[in-house]
Amino acid sequence: MNLPEFLSETQAAVRSQMRDGALYEELVFSSIVMDHMSEIGMTFEPVECHFEGKVGNANLRLSGYSLSEESDQLDLFVSLYANVDVPTPVPDAETQKAVEQCLRFLQLCAEGKMAPKLDPSSDVRSLAETLQAIYDDLEQIRVYVITDRVAKSKSFKTRDIGGKAVRLEVMDIERLHRHWSEGKPRDELIVDFVEVSGVPLPCVFVPGENDDYDYALTAIPAEALRLLYEKFGARLLEANVRSFLSVKGKGVNAGIQNTLRSAPERFMAYNNGIVIVADEMRLGKPGEGSAGIAWLKGLQIVNGGQTTASIYFTKKKYPDIDLSRVRVPAKIIVMRAQDSAKEEALVSDISRFANSQNAVRQSDLSANKPFHVEIEKLSRSVYCPDGVSQWFYERAAGSYNTLLVREGTTPSKLKALKDAIPTARRITKTDLAKYITAWDRKPDIVSLGSQKNFDKFMAGLTPVDGQDAPLPTVVDFKAMIAKTKIYRDAQKRLRPMFPAFQANVTAYTVSLLAEKLGDRIDLDRIWAKQAVSPELLAQIAVWAKEVNDVLHSSSGGKMVSEWAKRPECKDAVMGANYSSPAANIPEIRQG
Repeated sequence: MNLPEFLSETQAAVRSQMRDGALYEELVFSSIVMDHMSEIGMTFEPVECHFEGKVGNANLRLSGYSLSEESDQLDLFVSLYANVDVPTPVPDAETQKAVEQCLRFLQLCAEGKMAPKLDPSSDVRSLAETLQAIYDDLEQIRVYVITDRVAKSKSFKTRDIGGKAVRLEVMDIERLHRHWSEGKPRDELIVDFVEVSGVPLPCVFVPGENDDYDYALTAIPAEALRLLYEKFGARLLEANVRSFLSVKGKGVNAGIQNTLRSAPERFMAYNNGIVIVADEMRLGKPGEGSAGIAWLKGLQIVNGGQTTASIYFTKKKYPDIDLSRVRVPAKIIVMRAQDSAKEEALVSDISRFANSQNAVRQSDLSANKPFHVEIEKLSRSVYCPDGVSQWFYERAAGSYNTLLVREGTTPSKLKALKDAIPTARRITKTDLAKYITAWDRKPDIVSLGSQKNFDKFMAGLTPVDGQDAPLPTVVDFKAMIAKTKIYRDAQKRLRPMFPAFQANVTAYTVSLLAEKLGDRIDLDRIWAKQAVSPELLAQIAVWAKEVNDVLHSSSGGKMVSEWAKRPECKDAVMGANYSSPAANIPEIRQG
Protein backbone atom coordinates (compact mmCIF):
# COMPACT_ATOMS: atom_id res chain seq x y z
CA MET A 1 0.00 0.00 0.00
CA ASN A 2 1.54 3.29 -1.10
CA LEU A 3 1.29 6.60 0.76
CA PRO A 4 -1.72 8.03 -1.17
CA GLU A 5 -3.67 4.80 -0.60
CA PHE A 6 -2.73 4.77 3.07
CA LEU A 7 -3.81 8.39 3.48
CA SER A 8 -7.11 7.61 1.78
CA GLU A 9 -7.73 4.65 4.11
CA THR A 10 -6.83 6.69 7.19
CA GLN A 11 -9.26 9.45 6.21
CA ALA A 12 -11.93 6.83 5.51
CA ALA A 13 -11.41 5.48 9.05
CA VAL A 14 -11.79 9.01 10.45
CA ARG A 15 -14.98 9.63 8.47
CA SER A 16 -16.36 6.26 9.47
CA GLN A 17 -16.07 7.24 13.12
CA MET A 18 -17.65 10.59 12.30
CA ARG A 19 -20.66 8.73 10.90
CA ASP A 20 -20.78 6.82 14.16
CA GLY A 21 -21.30 10.05 16.06
CA ALA A 22 -17.86 11.52 16.79
CA LEU A 23 -17.88 15.29 17.14
CA TYR A 24 -14.59 16.43 15.63
CA GLU A 25 -12.51 14.85 12.89
CA GLU A 26 -9.32 16.20 14.44
CA LEU A 27 -10.00 14.40 17.72
CA VAL A 28 -10.71 11.12 15.91
CA PHE A 29 -7.48 11.42 13.92
CA SER A 30 -5.52 12.25 17.07
CA SER A 31 -6.93 9.19 18.80
CA ILE A 32 -6.07 6.89 15.88
CA VAL A 33 -2.45 8.10 15.81
CA MET A 34 -1.93 8.10 19.58
CA ASP A 35 -3.35 4.59 19.91
CA HIS A 36 -1.05 3.37 17.14
CA MET A 37 2.00 4.93 18.81
CA SER A 38 1.06 3.19 22.04
CA GLU A 39 0.54 -0.13 20.26
CA ILE A 40 4.03 -0.11 18.76
CA GLY A 41 5.67 0.96 22.01
CA MET A 42 6.56 4.55 21.12
CA THR A 43 4.53 5.98 23.98
CA PHE A 44 2.58 4.87 27.04
CA GLU A 45 -1.19 4.67 27.45
CA PRO A 46 -2.49 7.83 25.73
CA VAL A 47 -5.37 9.91 27.03
CA GLU A 48 -7.36 12.25 24.80
CA CYS A 49 -7.41 15.70 26.34
CA HIS A 50 -8.36 18.49 23.95
CA PHE A 51 -7.67 22.09 24.89
CA GLU A 52 -7.47 25.32 22.95
CA GLY A 53 -7.29 28.62 24.75
CA LYS A 54 -5.45 31.82 25.44
CA VAL A 55 -3.59 32.93 28.55
CA GLY A 56 -2.47 36.53 28.26
CA ASN A 57 -1.17 36.86 24.71
CA ALA A 58 -0.23 33.20 24.46
CA ASN A 59 -2.28 30.76 22.40
CA LEU A 60 -2.25 27.27 23.90
CA ARG A 61 -3.10 23.89 22.35
CA LEU A 62 -3.17 20.28 23.46
CA SER A 63 -4.73 17.14 21.96
CA GLY A 64 -3.66 14.48 24.46
CA TYR A 65 -1.01 13.23 26.82
CA SER A 66 0.69 10.04 27.94
CA LEU A 67 2.32 9.52 31.32
CA SER A 68 4.50 6.60 32.37
CA GLU A 69 3.35 4.47 35.27
CA GLU A 70 6.02 5.94 37.56
CA SER A 71 5.13 9.48 36.43
CA ASP A 72 8.71 10.20 35.37
CA GLN A 73 8.15 10.30 31.59
CA LEU A 74 5.64 12.53 29.83
CA ASP A 75 4.49 12.79 26.22
CA LEU A 76 2.24 15.62 25.04
CA PHE A 77 0.44 15.56 21.68
CA VAL A 78 -0.80 18.45 19.59
CA SER A 79 -2.72 17.81 16.38
CA LEU A 80 -2.58 19.57 13.00
CA TYR A 81 -5.40 17.98 11.03
CA ALA A 82 -6.18 19.29 7.55
CA ASN A 83 -8.54 16.55 6.23
CA VAL A 84 -6.54 16.23 3.00
CA ASP A 85 -7.15 13.41 0.50
CA VAL A 86 -3.78 13.55 -1.27
CA PRO A 87 -0.32 13.80 0.33
CA THR A 88 0.16 17.49 1.06
CA PRO A 89 3.21 19.21 2.57
CA VAL A 90 2.89 21.09 5.84
CA PRO A 91 5.33 24.00 6.30
CA ASP A 92 7.82 23.68 9.13
CA ALA A 93 6.62 27.07 10.35
CA GLU A 94 3.18 25.59 10.98
CA THR A 95 4.43 22.57 12.90
CA GLN A 96 6.79 24.78 14.91
CA LYS A 97 3.86 27.07 15.76
CA ALA A 98 1.92 24.07 17.08
CA VAL A 99 4.97 23.02 19.11
CA GLU A 100 5.22 26.49 20.64
CA GLN A 101 1.55 26.47 21.64
CA CYS A 102 1.99 23.11 23.35
CA LEU A 103 5.24 24.17 25.02
CA ARG A 104 3.54 27.26 26.45
CA PHE A 105 0.84 25.04 27.92
CA LEU A 106 3.53 22.84 29.47
CA GLN A 107 5.47 25.79 30.86
CA LEU A 108 2.43 27.39 32.46
CA CYS A 109 1.51 24.04 34.04
CA ALA A 110 5.05 23.62 35.41
CA GLU A 111 4.99 27.13 36.87
CA GLY A 112 1.61 26.57 38.51
CA LYS A 113 0.00 29.35 36.45
CA MET A 114 -2.28 27.17 34.34
CA ALA A 115 -4.48 25.33 36.84
CA PRO A 116 -5.95 28.44 38.57
CA LYS A 117 -7.19 29.70 35.20
CA LEU A 118 -9.22 26.56 34.47
CA ASP A 119 -12.62 25.37 35.60
CA PRO A 120 -12.07 23.20 38.72
CA SER A 121 -14.36 20.52 37.27
CA SER A 122 -12.55 20.29 33.92
CA ASP A 123 -10.31 17.40 33.01
CA VAL A 124 -7.63 19.78 31.76
CA ARG A 125 -7.54 21.35 35.24
CA SER A 126 -6.68 17.99 36.83
CA LEU A 127 -3.97 17.44 34.21
CA ALA A 128 -2.49 20.89 34.87
CA GLU A 129 -2.42 20.22 38.62
CA THR A 130 -0.78 16.84 38.06
CA LEU A 131 1.92 18.28 35.78
CA GLN A 132 2.67 20.99 38.32
CA ALA A 133 3.07 18.37 41.07
CA ILE A 134 5.31 15.96 39.14
CA TYR A 135 7.32 18.34 36.95
CA ASP A 136 10.47 18.38 39.07
CA ASP A 137 10.63 14.57 38.98
CA LEU A 138 10.14 14.18 35.23
CA GLU A 139 13.18 12.64 33.54
CA GLN A 140 11.92 12.58 29.96
CA ILE A 141 9.51 14.95 28.20
CA ARG A 142 8.51 14.78 24.56
CA VAL A 143 6.11 16.86 22.48
CA TYR A 144 4.68 15.25 19.34
CA VAL A 145 2.95 17.14 16.54
CA ILE A 146 0.63 14.68 14.78
CA THR A 147 -0.62 15.57 11.31
CA ASP A 148 -2.27 14.05 8.24
CA ARG A 149 0.09 16.02 6.01
CA VAL A 150 3.75 15.42 5.11
CA ALA A 151 6.29 17.32 7.21
CA LYS A 152 9.72 18.22 5.88
CA SER A 153 11.28 18.08 9.35
CA LYS A 154 10.43 15.11 11.57
CA SER A 155 12.09 16.62 14.65
CA PHE A 156 13.23 19.97 16.01
CA LYS A 157 15.96 21.13 18.34
CA THR A 158 15.49 20.10 21.96
CA ARG A 159 14.14 22.93 24.12
CA ASP A 160 14.63 23.77 27.78
CA ILE A 161 11.43 24.29 29.74
CA GLY A 162 11.79 24.94 33.46
CA GLY A 163 15.19 23.27 33.55
CA LYS A 164 13.97 20.17 31.70
CA ALA A 165 15.06 19.12 28.21
CA VAL A 166 11.97 18.68 26.01
CA ARG A 167 12.38 16.68 22.80
CA LEU A 168 10.24 17.77 19.85
CA GLU A 169 9.10 15.35 17.14
CA VAL A 170 6.59 15.23 14.28
CA MET A 171 4.48 12.15 13.57
CA ASP A 172 3.20 12.95 10.09
CA ILE A 173 1.24 10.76 7.68
CA GLU A 174 4.46 9.68 5.94
CA ARG A 175 6.07 8.47 9.14
CA LEU A 176 2.82 6.84 10.24
CA HIS A 177 2.59 5.03 6.89
CA ARG A 178 6.14 3.79 7.25
CA HIS A 179 5.37 2.31 10.64
CA TRP A 180 2.06 0.79 9.60
CA SER A 181 3.29 -0.69 6.32
CA GLU A 182 6.38 -2.23 7.84
CA GLY A 183 4.64 -3.38 11.00
CA LYS A 184 7.54 -2.13 13.13
CA PRO A 185 8.98 1.29 13.99
CA ARG A 186 12.62 0.32 14.08
CA ASP A 187 13.30 0.95 10.37
CA GLU A 188 13.86 4.62 11.20
CA LEU A 189 16.68 3.88 13.64
CA ILE A 190 19.99 4.09 11.81
CA VAL A 191 23.41 4.63 13.39
CA ASP A 192 26.71 5.32 11.62
CA PHE A 193 29.43 4.41 14.14
CA VAL A 194 32.10 6.07 12.01
CA GLU A 195 30.18 9.30 12.44
CA VAL A 196 29.35 8.73 16.14
CA SER A 197 32.62 7.19 17.34
CA GLY A 198 35.13 8.13 14.66
CA VAL A 199 35.89 4.55 13.57
CA PRO A 200 33.99 1.28 13.07
CA LEU A 201 33.55 -0.70 16.27
CA PRO A 202 36.03 -3.61 16.54
CA CYS A 203 34.06 -6.82 16.68
CA VAL A 204 34.03 -10.58 16.37
CA PHE A 205 31.67 -11.39 13.50
CA VAL A 206 30.11 -14.83 13.15
CA PRO A 207 28.04 -15.46 10.00
CA GLY A 208 24.86 -17.36 10.74
CA GLU A 209 24.70 -21.06 9.96
CA ASN A 210 21.06 -20.79 8.88
CA ASP A 211 18.79 -18.15 7.38
CA ASP A 212 17.70 -16.62 10.70
CA TYR A 213 20.51 -14.32 11.82
CA ASP A 214 24.17 -13.25 11.84
CA TYR A 215 26.02 -12.52 15.06
CA ALA A 216 28.64 -10.04 16.33
CA LEU A 217 30.33 -9.26 19.65
CA THR A 218 31.66 -5.77 20.34
CA ALA A 219 32.15 -3.07 22.97
CA ILE A 220 30.21 0.15 22.38
CA PRO A 221 31.58 3.45 23.74
CA ALA A 222 29.24 4.77 26.43
CA GLU A 223 29.27 8.18 24.78
CA ALA A 224 27.92 6.59 21.58
CA LEU A 225 25.07 4.97 23.53
CA ARG A 226 24.35 8.27 25.24
CA LEU A 227 24.14 10.07 21.90
CA LEU A 228 21.88 7.36 20.49
CA TYR A 229 19.51 7.65 23.43
CA GLU A 230 19.56 11.43 23.18
CA LYS A 231 18.56 11.16 19.52
CA PHE A 232 16.03 8.31 19.63
CA GLY A 233 14.97 8.16 23.28
CA ALA A 234 12.73 5.29 24.30
CA ARG A 235 12.33 4.32 20.63
CA LEU A 236 15.86 2.90 20.83
CA LEU A 237 14.54 0.31 23.25
CA GLU A 238 13.09 -2.68 21.47
CA ALA A 239 9.31 -2.43 21.05
CA ASN A 240 8.83 -5.65 23.00
CA VAL A 241 10.23 -4.04 26.14
CA ARG A 242 8.44 -1.63 28.45
CA SER A 243 11.33 -0.22 30.41
CA PHE A 244 11.43 2.01 33.42
CA LEU A 245 14.10 4.60 32.77
CA SER A 246 14.77 5.97 36.23
CA VAL A 247 17.47 5.40 38.83
CA LYS A 248 15.13 6.21 41.71
CA GLY A 249 14.56 3.19 43.92
CA LYS A 250 16.18 0.78 41.47
CA GLY A 251 19.20 -1.07 42.84
CA VAL A 252 20.50 -2.05 39.40
CA ASN A 253 20.27 1.46 37.98
CA ALA A 254 21.67 3.07 41.11
CA GLY A 255 24.63 0.67 40.89
CA ILE A 256 25.23 1.65 37.27
CA GLN A 257 25.21 5.30 38.28
CA ASN A 258 27.68 4.71 41.11
CA THR A 259 30.07 2.79 38.84
CA LEU A 260 29.99 5.55 36.23
CA ARG A 261 30.84 8.12 38.87
CA SER A 262 33.41 6.29 40.96
CA ALA A 263 34.98 3.59 38.77
CA PRO A 264 34.22 4.23 35.07
CA GLU A 265 37.22 2.14 33.96
CA ARG A 266 35.64 -0.92 35.61
CA PHE A 267 32.25 -0.52 33.98
CA MET A 268 32.86 -3.18 31.35
CA ALA A 269 34.01 -5.64 34.00
CA TYR A 270 31.00 -5.04 36.20
CA ASN A 271 28.25 -4.73 33.59
CA ASN A 272 26.54 -7.69 31.93
CA GLY A 273 26.27 -5.79 28.67
CA ILE A 274 23.43 -5.21 26.25
CA VAL A 275 21.77 -7.20 23.48
CA ILE A 276 20.82 -5.50 20.22
CA VAL A 277 18.78 -6.77 17.30
CA ALA A 278 19.19 -5.05 13.93
CA ASP A 279 17.83 -5.47 10.42
CA GLU A 280 21.03 -4.65 8.54
CA MET A 281 24.75 -4.28 9.33
CA ARG A 282 27.69 -2.98 7.31
CA LEU A 283 31.22 -3.97 8.23
CA GLY A 284 34.28 -1.75 7.97
CA LYS A 285 37.89 -1.93 9.14
CA PRO A 286 38.85 -0.09 12.32
CA GLY A 287 42.52 -0.90 11.70
CA GLU A 288 45.04 -3.66 11.14
CA GLY A 289 42.68 -5.53 8.85
CA SER A 290 40.21 -6.61 11.52
CA ALA A 291 36.45 -6.44 11.06
CA GLY A 292 34.44 -3.59 12.55
CA ILE A 293 30.79 -2.54 12.68
CA ALA A 294 30.45 0.63 10.64
CA TRP A 295 26.67 0.96 10.34
CA LEU A 296 23.46 -0.53 11.72
CA LYS A 297 19.89 -0.09 10.52
CA GLY A 298 16.78 -0.94 12.47
CA LEU A 299 18.59 -1.43 15.76
CA GLN A 300 16.69 -1.98 18.97
CA ILE A 301 17.98 -2.80 22.42
CA VAL A 302 16.17 -5.91 23.64
CA ASN A 303 18.24 -6.25 26.80
CA GLY A 304 20.12 -3.43 28.51
CA GLY A 305 17.55 -0.67 28.38
CA GLN A 306 18.28 0.19 32.00
CA THR A 307 22.01 0.38 31.27
CA THR A 308 21.51 2.62 28.25
CA ALA A 309 19.05 4.99 29.90
CA SER A 310 21.10 5.12 33.11
CA ILE A 311 24.18 6.23 31.15
CA TYR A 312 22.14 8.99 29.54
CA PHE A 313 20.45 10.24 32.71
CA THR A 314 23.60 9.96 34.84
CA LYS A 315 25.60 12.11 32.39
CA LYS A 316 22.71 14.56 32.29
CA LYS A 317 22.59 14.78 36.09
CA TYR A 318 26.38 14.81 36.56
CA PRO A 319 27.85 16.56 33.48
CA ASP A 320 31.40 16.26 34.83
CA ILE A 321 31.40 12.46 34.46
CA ASP A 322 33.97 11.31 31.89
CA LEU A 323 32.42 8.68 29.63
CA SER A 324 35.47 8.43 27.37
CA ARG A 325 36.84 5.49 29.40
CA VAL A 326 33.54 3.63 29.55
CA ARG A 327 32.78 0.73 27.20
CA VAL A 328 29.64 -1.39 27.24
CA PRO A 329 29.85 -5.03 26.10
CA ALA A 330 27.31 -5.73 23.36
CA LYS A 331 25.93 -8.73 21.53
CA ILE A 332 24.39 -7.85 18.17
CA ILE A 333 21.93 -10.11 16.35
CA VAL A 334 21.35 -9.18 12.71
CA MET A 335 17.98 -10.52 11.58
CA ARG A 336 17.81 -12.41 8.28
CA ALA A 337 14.41 -14.11 8.51
CA GLN A 338 12.27 -13.23 5.48
CA ASP A 339 8.93 -14.13 7.05
CA SER A 340 7.65 -11.39 9.37
CA ALA A 341 5.84 -13.78 11.70
CA LYS A 342 8.97 -15.93 11.99
CA GLU A 343 11.07 -12.83 12.67
CA GLU A 344 8.65 -11.59 15.35
CA ALA A 345 8.79 -14.98 17.05
CA LEU A 346 12.59 -15.01 16.97
CA VAL A 347 12.84 -11.45 18.34
CA SER A 348 10.38 -12.40 21.09
CA ASP A 349 12.46 -15.44 22.02
CA ILE A 350 15.66 -13.36 22.05
CA SER A 351 13.94 -10.83 24.33
CA ARG A 352 12.60 -13.50 26.63
CA PHE A 353 15.88 -15.37 27.06
CA ALA A 354 18.06 -12.25 27.18
CA ASN A 355 15.99 -10.39 29.76
CA SER A 356 16.40 -11.13 33.42
CA GLN A 357 15.76 -7.60 34.72
CA ASN A 358 13.87 -5.62 32.09
CA ALA A 359 10.09 -5.63 31.86
CA VAL A 360 9.21 -7.47 28.67
CA ARG A 361 6.00 -6.79 26.78
CA GLN A 362 4.05 -9.93 27.47
CA SER A 363 1.82 -9.36 24.45
CA ASP A 364 4.70 -9.92 22.04
CA LEU A 365 6.36 -12.73 23.95
CA SER A 366 3.03 -14.56 24.06
CA ALA A 367 2.46 -14.59 20.30
CA ASN A 368 3.28 -18.29 20.04
CA LYS A 369 1.22 -19.44 23.02
CA PRO A 370 -1.32 -22.15 22.06
CA PHE A 371 -4.27 -19.85 22.91
CA HIS A 372 -3.20 -17.20 20.37
CA VAL A 373 -2.19 -19.72 17.73
CA GLU A 374 -5.63 -21.33 18.00
CA ILE A 375 -7.48 -18.00 17.83
CA GLU A 376 -5.50 -17.15 14.71
CA LYS A 377 -6.44 -20.50 13.14
CA LEU A 378 -10.11 -19.94 13.97
CA SER A 379 -10.03 -16.44 12.49
CA ARG A 380 -8.71 -17.88 9.21
CA SER A 381 -11.24 -20.73 9.08
CA VAL A 382 -14.47 -19.30 10.51
CA TYR A 383 -16.52 -17.15 8.13
CA CYS A 384 -19.09 -14.56 9.07
CA PRO A 385 -22.74 -15.49 8.44
CA ASP A 386 -22.53 -14.05 4.92
CA GLY A 387 -20.10 -16.87 4.06
CA VAL A 388 -17.58 -14.46 2.54
CA SER A 389 -16.13 -12.09 5.12
CA GLN A 390 -13.89 -12.90 8.08
CA TRP A 391 -12.32 -11.40 11.17
CA PHE A 392 -8.51 -11.18 11.34
CA TYR A 393 -6.64 -11.99 14.54
CA GLU A 394 -3.23 -10.33 14.41
CA ARG A 395 -1.17 -12.78 16.42
CA ALA A 396 2.16 -11.36 15.17
CA ALA A 397 2.62 -7.60 14.87
CA GLY A 398 2.18 -6.40 11.29
CA SER A 399 0.73 -9.67 10.00
CA TYR A 400 -2.43 -7.98 8.67
CA ASN A 401 -0.39 -5.71 6.41
CA THR A 402 1.78 -8.67 5.44
CA LEU A 403 -1.39 -10.48 4.34
CA LEU A 404 -2.46 -7.53 2.18
CA VAL A 405 0.95 -7.36 0.51
CA ARG A 406 1.27 -11.12 0.05
CA GLU A 407 -2.20 -11.85 -1.31
CA GLY A 408 -3.33 -8.49 -2.68
CA THR A 409 -1.00 -8.71 -5.67
CA THR A 410 -3.36 -6.89 -8.06
CA PRO A 411 -5.77 -3.98 -7.47
CA SER A 412 -8.78 -6.28 -7.86
CA LYS A 413 -7.34 -8.91 -5.48
CA LEU A 414 -6.46 -6.23 -2.93
CA LYS A 415 -9.98 -4.76 -3.10
CA ALA A 416 -11.57 -8.19 -2.72
CA LEU A 417 -9.29 -8.93 0.25
CA LYS A 418 -10.12 -5.65 1.97
CA ASP A 419 -13.82 -6.20 1.34
CA ALA A 420 -13.61 -9.66 2.91
CA ILE A 421 -11.31 -8.68 5.80
CA PRO A 422 -11.57 -4.91 6.34
CA THR A 423 -9.39 -3.08 8.82
CA ALA A 424 -12.42 -2.74 11.09
CA ARG A 425 -12.34 -6.54 11.58
CA ARG A 426 -8.69 -6.66 12.62
CA ILE A 427 -8.15 -7.57 16.29
CA THR A 428 -4.78 -7.45 18.06
CA LYS A 429 -3.88 -9.58 21.06
CA THR A 430 -4.15 -6.62 23.42
CA ASP A 431 -7.50 -5.64 21.89
CA LEU A 432 -9.00 -9.05 22.56
CA ALA A 433 -7.63 -9.15 26.11
CA LYS A 434 -9.24 -5.76 26.81
CA TYR A 435 -12.65 -6.78 25.48
CA ILE A 436 -12.70 -10.08 27.38
CA THR A 437 -11.42 -8.54 30.62
CA ALA A 438 -14.04 -5.79 30.53
CA TRP A 439 -16.76 -8.40 29.97
CA ASP A 440 -15.33 -10.35 32.91
CA ARG A 441 -16.20 -7.30 35.07
CA LYS A 442 -12.63 -6.11 35.66
CA PRO A 443 -12.68 -2.49 34.42
CA ASP A 444 -9.96 -1.49 36.89
CA ILE A 445 -7.61 -3.98 35.22
CA VAL A 446 -8.53 -2.69 31.74
CA SER A 447 -7.78 0.84 32.95
CA LEU A 448 -4.22 -0.17 33.84
CA GLY A 449 -3.45 -0.03 30.12
CA SER A 450 -3.00 -2.49 27.29
CA GLN A 451 0.18 -4.20 28.43
CA LYS A 452 -0.62 -4.58 32.13
CA ASN A 453 -4.12 -5.76 31.28
CA PHE A 454 -2.61 -8.28 28.87
CA ASP A 455 -0.16 -9.51 31.52
CA LYS A 456 -3.02 -10.27 33.87
CA PHE A 457 -5.11 -11.79 31.09
CA MET A 458 -2.29 -14.19 30.21
CA ALA A 459 -1.75 -15.02 33.88
CA GLY A 460 -5.36 -16.17 33.92
CA LEU A 461 -4.56 -18.62 31.13
CA THR A 462 -1.60 -20.14 33.00
CA PRO A 463 -1.87 -23.93 33.27
CA VAL A 464 -3.24 -25.13 36.60
CA ASP A 465 -1.84 -28.30 38.19
CA GLY A 466 0.18 -28.98 35.06
CA GLN A 467 -2.96 -29.10 32.90
CA ASP A 468 -3.16 -26.69 29.98
CA ALA A 469 -6.33 -24.63 29.78
CA PRO A 470 -8.66 -25.93 27.05
CA LEU A 471 -8.16 -24.29 23.68
CA PRO A 472 -10.92 -22.00 22.39
CA THR A 473 -13.56 -23.58 20.17
CA VAL A 474 -15.58 -22.16 17.28
CA VAL A 475 -18.34 -21.30 19.77
CA ASP A 476 -15.81 -19.49 21.97
CA PHE A 477 -14.46 -17.59 18.98
CA LYS A 478 -17.91 -16.36 17.95
CA ALA A 479 -18.62 -15.25 21.52
CA MET A 480 -15.33 -13.34 21.57
CA ILE A 481 -16.30 -11.54 18.37
CA ALA A 482 -19.68 -10.66 19.87
CA LYS A 483 -17.94 -9.14 22.91
CA THR A 484 -15.62 -7.30 20.53
CA LYS A 485 -18.62 -5.81 18.72
CA ILE A 486 -20.22 -4.75 22.01
CA TYR A 487 -17.05 -3.01 23.18
CA ARG A 488 -16.21 -1.35 19.88
CA ASP A 489 -19.76 -0.20 19.15
CA ALA A 490 -20.00 1.14 22.71
CA GLN A 491 -16.74 2.99 22.16
CA LYS A 492 -18.10 4.64 19.01
CA ARG A 493 -21.37 5.58 20.67
CA LEU A 494 -19.75 7.04 23.79
CA ARG A 495 -16.88 8.93 22.14
CA PRO A 496 -18.88 12.10 21.37
CA MET A 497 -20.67 12.04 24.72
CA PHE A 498 -17.70 12.81 26.96
CA PRO A 499 -14.90 15.38 26.56
CA ALA A 500 -12.27 13.10 28.11
CA PHE A 501 -11.63 9.73 29.72
CA GLN A 502 -13.88 7.96 27.20
CA ALA A 503 -11.69 4.86 27.50
CA ASN A 504 -12.37 4.55 31.24
CA VAL A 505 -16.07 5.26 30.84
CA THR A 506 -16.31 2.63 28.10
CA ALA A 507 -14.49 -0.07 30.10
CA TYR A 508 -16.64 0.53 33.20
CA THR A 509 -19.88 0.73 31.22
CA VAL A 510 -19.20 -2.55 29.39
CA SER A 511 -18.38 -4.18 32.73
CA LEU A 512 -21.59 -2.80 34.20
CA LEU A 513 -23.53 -4.19 31.21
CA ALA A 514 -21.98 -7.61 31.79
CA GLU A 515 -22.81 -7.38 35.50
CA LYS A 516 -26.43 -6.37 34.96
CA LEU A 517 -27.35 -8.29 31.82
CA GLY A 518 -24.39 -10.47 30.85
CA ASP A 519 -26.04 -13.82 31.58
CA ARG A 520 -29.11 -12.83 29.54
CA ILE A 521 -27.41 -11.27 26.50
CA ASP A 522 -27.65 -13.45 23.41
CA LEU A 523 -24.11 -13.32 22.03
CA ASP A 524 -25.11 -15.68 19.21
CA ARG A 525 -27.53 -13.04 17.94
CA ILE A 526 -24.80 -10.41 17.85
CA TRP A 527 -22.53 -12.81 15.94
CA ALA A 528 -25.31 -13.66 13.48
CA LYS A 529 -26.11 -10.01 12.79
CA GLN A 530 -22.49 -8.79 13.15
CA ALA A 531 -24.02 -5.80 14.88
CA VAL A 532 -25.33 -4.49 18.19
CA SER A 533 -28.91 -3.26 18.15
CA PRO A 534 -29.73 0.45 18.49
CA GLU A 535 -31.76 -0.41 21.58
CA LEU A 536 -28.78 -1.99 23.34
CA LEU A 537 -26.54 0.93 22.36
CA ALA A 538 -29.14 3.32 23.74
CA GLN A 539 -29.06 1.45 27.05
CA ILE A 540 -25.27 1.59 27.05
CA ALA A 541 -25.44 5.36 26.54
CA VAL A 542 -27.86 5.77 29.46
CA TRP A 543 -25.69 3.79 31.84
CA ALA A 544 -22.51 5.48 30.56
CA LYS A 545 -23.78 8.87 31.75
CA GLU A 546 -24.46 7.41 35.17
CA VAL A 547 -21.07 5.65 35.22
CA ASN A 548 -19.31 8.89 34.28
CA ASP A 549 -21.03 10.71 37.15
CA VAL A 550 -19.93 8.05 39.65
CA LEU A 551 -16.35 8.01 38.30
CA HIS A 552 -16.03 11.75 38.85
CA SER A 553 -17.90 11.98 42.14
CA SER A 554 -15.96 9.10 43.70
CA SER A 555 -12.53 10.27 42.50
CA GLY A 556 -12.07 12.83 45.26
CA GLY A 557 -10.31 15.22 42.90
CA LYS A 558 -7.92 12.60 41.53
CA MET A 559 -7.44 12.31 37.77
CA VAL A 560 -10.15 9.94 36.57
CA SER A 561 -7.68 8.01 34.40
CA GLU A 562 -5.61 7.23 37.52
CA TRP A 563 -8.55 6.68 39.89
CA ALA A 564 -10.08 4.19 37.41
CA LYS A 565 -7.10 1.85 37.91
CA ARG A 566 -7.85 1.27 41.58
CA PRO A 567 -9.98 -1.56 43.00
CA GLU A 568 -11.69 1.01 45.23
CA CYS A 569 -12.92 2.76 42.08
CA LYS A 570 -14.28 -0.51 40.72
CA ASP A 571 -16.09 -1.14 44.00
CA ALA A 572 -17.56 2.37 43.99
CA VAL A 573 -18.76 2.25 40.38
CA MET A 574 -20.00 -1.34 40.28
CA GLY A 575 -21.71 -0.92 43.65
CA ALA A 576 -23.60 2.26 42.78
CA ASN A 577 -27.31 2.43 41.98
CA TYR A 578 -28.34 2.56 38.33
CA SER A 579 -31.55 2.96 36.40
CA SER A 580 -33.39 -0.16 35.30
CA PRO A 581 -32.68 -1.49 31.80
CA ALA A 582 -35.12 -0.83 28.98
CA ALA A 583 -37.62 -3.57 28.18
CA ASN A 584 -37.19 -3.48 24.40
CA ILE A 585 -33.58 -4.69 24.01
CA PRO A 586 -33.70 -7.52 21.43
CA GLU A 587 -30.43 -9.13 22.60
CA ILE A 588 -31.88 -9.90 26.04
CA ARG A 589 -33.19 -13.45 26.32
CA GLN A 590 -36.50 -13.64 28.12
CA GLY A 591 -37.13 -15.99 31.03
